[in-house]
Amino acid sequence: MKKNMGSTDKIIRIILAILVGVLYYTKIIEGTVALVLGALAIIFLLTSFIGFCPLYLPFGISTRKKK
Repeated sequence: MKKNMGSTDKIIRIILAILVGVLYYTKIIEGTVALVLGALAIIFLLTSFIGFCPLYLPFGISTRKKK
């Protein structure tokens, strides 16, 4: 697994995951929407921590800076 996420991409994903958590905690989102967004938030956190997004691979996308 070659890393393909830059630091800005990681920060944005973490912020979105936290936002979904806050919306759920304050009961602004509930039910099916909360489950779907919660699953996406978990995926965002996991991909942020490992630095690899599988959806970027088929499209050849990389937000990581070239060295």
